[in-house]
Amino acid sequence: MRHRHIEESNAAANVNLTPLIDMVFILLIFFLVTASFTKEAGIEVDRPTAQTAVRQEKGSLIIGVSESGEVWIDNENVDIRSVRAHVERLHAQNPEGTVIIMADKGARTGLTVSVLDQIRLAGVSNVAIAATQE
Repeated sequence: MRHRHIEESNAAANVNLTPLIDMVFILLIFFLVTASFTKEAGIEVDRPTAQTAVRQEKGSLIIGVSESGEVWIDNENVDIRSVRAHVERLHAQNPEGTVIIMADKGARTGLTVSVLDQIRLAGVSNVAIAATQE
């Protein structure tokens, strides 16, 4: 009898953690799959102000245009001629996303229009230009 009592108390002390670990991994995978990752341009710009500026919540791709004439996509300085290829590749990952151009106040208008043109040539029609509200 005494031997049986010791075995029962040892069995109660041993808890199987395998289902708990499995559940934690399933939750981790769930949160990784459902998380939305924001993409950044890679530079800080001084955005112009506008009275009609509206906040865009679903910007999947942000392209930065600096005052010195640099174009940044995903923390990478790119040439204006490769903007279209980058946008096509990134837009294929999220076809319903918006492309946002963050142009500096002092950026050349011609460069910003060229970037906008390359985005539209890549097949993206949902494009916004970032501004801060007055």
